[in-house]
Amino acid sequence: MTHGKPRRSDATRAAILAAARERFAAEGYERATIRAIAADAGIDPTMVMRYYGNKERLFAAAADVDLRLPDLTAGPPDQVGTRLARHFLARWEHDEPMAALLRAGATNEAAAQRMHGILATQLVPVVATVCPDPSQAPTRAALVASQVLGAALCRYVLRLSPFTEMPAEDVTAWLGPTLQRYLTALDPMV
Repeated sequence: MTHGKPRRSDATRAAILAAARERFAAEGYERATIRAIAADAGIDPTMVMRYYGNKERLFAAAADVDLRLPDLTAGPPDQVGTRLARHFLARWEHDEPMAALLRAGATNEAAAQRMHGILATQLVPVVATVCPDPSQAPTRAALVASQVLGAALCRYVLRLSPFTEMPAEDVTAWLGPTLQRYLTALDPMV
């Protein structure tokens, strides 16, 4: 066994995942096919099935998204909304798995559940660090997600003009105060 030299199976898996991410991002879960993904990767469709078993498991691997959320406690408390908006916009600009997950989550229950899991395990704990009552973190994270996902849907999937032409800093300036309110404002129900 040689150490340090990548195995051919690792290269095949990487090619399959890269092709799957591109295809799912471009076509969504329903329209993307194993045959098309295999063709994009330059391999036989049986190899995709060998490594991933089925389309749902391939999608789960391709949509394994780490949000890489910033530590919101590391900066000024009155800027957490802006920092989070800026972070999400930067991620959407360059992250095909996130776009694939958004497209697929709108039409496929398994993809929607995957998105729920990512938000629950990654966003809720970060929100809990800055909100006035950590027990409200799931609700506040859902509100943040509604804004961030809505903006991403309009800007990167539906490509609504003039939203698509706005510089990211302008979008951040509009989105940041809303996220700030969701993250740090006192509960309006009290």
